[in-house]
Amino acid sequence: MDGKSSSNTAGKPLRCRAAIARKAGEPLVIEEVIVAPPNPREVRIKIICTSLCHSDITLWKLKDPPAIFPRILGHEAVGDCLSEKSNLCTKFPFSISPWMRDETSRFTDINGETLYHFVYVSSFSEYTVVDIAHVTKIDPAIPANRACLLSCGVSTGVGAAWRTAKVEAGATVVIFGLGAIGLAVAEGARLCGAKRIIGIDVNQDKCEIGKKFGVTDFVNSRNIGDKTVSEIIIEMTDGGADYCFECVGLTSLVHEAYASTRKGWGKTVVVGLDDPSSMLTLSTFELLYSGKSLMGSFFGGLKPKTDINILGKRYMDKELQLDEFVTHEVDFEEINKAFDLLLEGKSLRCVIWMNK
Repeated sequence: MDGKSSSNTAGKPLRCRAAIARKAGEPLVIEEVIVAPPNPREVRIKIICTSLCHSDITLWKLKDPPAIFPRILGHEAVGDCLSEKSNLCTKFPFSISPWMRDETSRFTDINGETLYHFVYVSSFSEYTVVDIAHVTKIDPAIPANRACLLSCGVSTGVGAAWRTAKVEAGATVVIFGLGAIGLAVAEGARLCGAKRIIGIDVNQDKCEIGKKFGVTDFVNSRNIGDKTVSEIIIEMTDGGADYCFECVGLTSLVHEAYASTRKGWGKTVVVGLDDPSSMLTLSTFELLYSGKSLMGSFFGGLKPKTDINILGKRYMDKELQLDEFVTHEVDFEEINKAFDLLLEGKSLRCVIWMNK
């Protein structure tokens, strides 16, 4: 991202192009929009490129609240806090809000209709207004089409292993779903020194892909006969994994992940985004006697203003893999192609260049 608007537009509205979701599940429409100047504690920035995340897909498909239309989707890192225990801020909590902090929008179309924000960012626009809490200055030496990956999926997955679970050297890790998030968890577990990383997916192609990110064993859940995935994992690990990560967004897999962790200290981390109305059902007796834990991981537990730059440096030092996540790059005009590629399971991360 470029942190400056042209000097002759400072303090004034400007016109640019944005990809607008006008109805649930329908192709985005590129239109001219008006972006208001920033209020105090906000900045107006130029988007160079953005990557498409499955969370965008989820909210694009959703017809009920927190869905709202017309909306400009796309998102970056959100939130920061002084607590060492969490990255979730009490004073400015994360929300899939259609507004800025003051519950107003900075976007309108050329007819004056309000266009709603997405998680305070809305990066599918050539220019956007962002709260300063959601902006992190990064090393300009990092290529833009790699830096954008640190704003969501890769950071979330790596952070889930590194910051949330705190995977230690020699640990056994199981990952449910080897999409971009799951592979990023594998990358994080690899960097943490995990001895065994077991990937689970329905796509056999993910077996070879996973090896690039440290996956040591692969289970195709469609080829396990009458056994459950948790039964297979318990057999493979002689009692259960130290850490299990659910990276698909299905309550059924959360239950399987929990059942796959070792009694006494096993930790299950939920990373995937399910329908907001989905509910888990766990036996309190099992929770009590098993000694296992279940927790969520928002943005991988990362503190964006510090941890993103740590990951950026590790990429520049050739420790963290980012290049391998980018399977496609498209121009802004082809943004709907990026959606199609992700829906068809053909891309890990598709980078969208706003103005190549």
